[in-house]
Amino acid sequence: MKKLLLGSVLASVAMAGSAMAAGHSVSACLITKTETNPFFVKMREGAQIAAEEQSVELLTFSGKFDTDFESQITAIETCVADGASGILITPSIPDSLVAAVTSAREAGVLVIALDTPFNPIDTADMTFATDNFEAGRLAGAWAAATLGADGAANAKIAGLNINPAQPTVGVLRNQGFMAGFGIELNDPNRWGDEDDPRIVGNDVSEGNPEGGRKAMENLLAMDPDINVVYAINEPAASGAWEAMKAMGTNPEDVIITGVDGGCPGVKDVEAGIIDATSQQYPLLMAKLGVEAIRTFADTGEKPEPTEGKNFFDTGVALITDNPVEGIPSISVAEGLELCWG
Repeated sequence: MKKLLLGSVLASVAMAGSAMAAGHSVSACLITKTETNPFFVKMREGAQIAAEEQSVELLTFSGKFDTDFESQITAIETCVADGASGILITPSIPDSLVAAVTSAREAGVLVIALDTPFNPIDTADMTFATDNFEAGRLAGAWAAATLGADGAANAKIAGLNINPAQPTVGVLRNQGFMAGFGIELNDPNRWGDEDDPRIVGNDVSEGNPEGGRKAMENLLAMDPDINVVYAINEPAASGAWEAMKAMGTNPEDVIITGVDGGCPGVKDVEAGIIDATSQQYPLLMAKLGVEAIRTFADTGEKPEPTEGKNFFDTGVALITDNPVEGIPSISVAEGLELCWG
């Protein structure tokens, strides 16, 4: 394993020597938003496993922070210059990467978006991802059903998003939650433009506990009677729980939901900090992505989307120990068997 430093890009290289021995060298790049987020750690693990199985030379790159698109552009250019057959990328700010991805595809490189789609989605050859709208919808429908008709009609909802960039994967989760809860959407490519009086407000968390705490403090200052929280992920949800404790709101009186399904988040569901979360599967995304690049290099065939969708759906499951009729879910014990991080 050797390290490459390309400006602010952190890169590691996994060599698959069997490809050279077979006389058919295929190389691929994995470009994630960050290097340390457990979601991307697991994604890298899945890609490395598949690279060994498929005799693919894998280079992995990441930025310093979630919105570090400059580093991702540098990584794309490096991969094209090095003759990679394919690129797997979780785009940080999709709009800022369209030109670089388009150039890569024009150079004959297969580009697959992982987890976060581009807009338009066909900017990449294919997207392997959780149905993030469905992940949010499951959480919203479960929250509404848990409250019951009267409770849902009088709910006070707080939205903890990741950052102001729109559209992003966070928009899909937010809009899915609102739709699942029974709120009429305005522009489905934006969060925060609904006029339903049940929504107290939206804030940004950067997807971490400190950001979740600050966002929740801001929203509780607007209305201390918030009783439903949608969070972009479990770290933000745990920060919201901390804010409630500090500000005198009993979290047990509030429904808190998240999305991701990492092991720490599932353990927070087990501990009662989070009531339900939607689990996604990053290892599978990356594994399938590497396999698709190998197939493309060997045959020229590109991956096909899941029937009825414009991307390849890698699955999602709602995790809770308080299931409600009509909303599919799995138990915390099952979630712990499937979690990552």
